[in-house]
Amino acid sequence: MKTFGGSAVLLDRNDINTDEIIPAKYLTEITKTALKPHLLEDLLLDGQPFDSHSQAMEDARVVVTRANFGCGSSREHAVWAFEVNDINVVIAESFARIFRQNMFNCGILAMELSKEDIDRLFQINGAVNIAVNIEQGQLTATSDEAGQDSIQCMFTLNSYDKDLVSAGGWLAFAEANF
Repeated sequence: MKTFGGSAVLLDRNDINTDEIIPAKYLTEITKTALKPHLLEDLLLDGQPFDSHSQAMEDARVVVTRANFGCGSSREHAVWAFEVNDINVVIAESFARIFRQNMFNCGILAMELSKEDIDRLFQINGAVNIAVNIEQGQLTATSDEAGQDSIQCMFTLNSYDKDLVSAGGWLAFAEANF
């Protein structure tokens, strides 16, 4: 089974849209790899440009954000930009419907948690690491700072979405099952 989790980057904002995830000017690229350096390059947090080329972003395998993530244009390129950057989990209060399904189709876990659980994750000090157990529906978040307690959250996935991400996405799922 595929492993989910790793170092996390926290994007404390609602309504991050697909133009901010991957700017429209890169939609003419013919390979997913060409999208890699442009992930989140137009994102603003608190009115300031997000450093999409930081070491934390380079190391990230998980993104934690707020509500309505992936809103805007329904383009698969936005999910591909996460895929080529080895981000395998995005955690939010909610996702735009098409974006969420594109994530599962690409083998990326789109995990919805309550606002209270998201708030708890944003209260962690230091570098955050998140481990995900899909079978148990459990997330464990830890900090690299001494004295920080780990945080555990429960989540649910329907069986189809669980099968899609466990297989590595729609193509791998279809190849194994049809």
